[in-house]
Amino acid sequence: LNAAIARFPKPYVAMIDGIVMGGGVGVSCHGSHRVMTENAVFAMPEVGIGFFPDVGGSHLLSRLPGEFGMYLALTGNRIRRGDACAAGLATHSVDAGQLPALMQALCESDSVDGTLSVFDGAAEPQMDEGTVHAIARHFSFGSLPEILESLADDQDEWAQDTLATIEKRSPTSLHVAFRQVRAGAMLEMDECMKMEFRILNRMLAGHDFYEGIRAVLVEKGSTPRWKPEKLGD
Repeated sequence: LNAAIARFPKPYVAMIDGIVMGGGVGVSCHGSHRVMTENAVFAMPEVGIGFFPDVGGSHLLSRLPGEFGMYLALTGNRIRRGDACAAGLATHSVDAGQLPALMQALCESDSVDGTLSVFDGAAEPQMDEGTVHAIARHFSFGSLPEILESLADDQDEWAQDTLATIEKRSPTSLHVAFRQVRAGAMLEMDECMKMEFRILNRMLAGHDFYEGIRAVLVEKGSTPRWKPEKLGD
């Protein structure tokens, strides 16, 4: 389905008016037009449950500017529509109250781009320029240990908070996500989906995915016990 959306010949308009994570990203962000409202919250949080950014994440995240996709993949952090628009995850910004009128206008018009341009408004990014530059600098390295070392050497509060976030994630998932995003940049969408299907089958035969589901979703808030426990292992 995700690959079919990506290659769909007609305009595909996703109205994102709330939480869009994981599978929600897959059915939204591979489309040609991605409209976000002020209620939109985007994340690919899979490394926090012992999984990996699937549903074409290797294709989508690897193509975001300034290593923003690698940052999202390794942290699982949430962003709002301003940052999503700045990164190209969203193509248009429309206030939630305008969605019914936009839907009606799209149904009556033969120009998707023209209609969206009428409703499209500016959305200020939540991240300041310093943070954007820090992401580009720290997440540009050729290996996961180098990224973590770069963050550890930076005494800025943002860098330390980001490092602390990553260190809570599944070590296996972090290594997989890093390699997947780097590889995805060189692959077409269909190739990315095949790669992710192979990763998926390996993850289902392992430990961390089931442990992450137990801790985060079933028991809601308990600390997962990853195996292996540390990134160096």
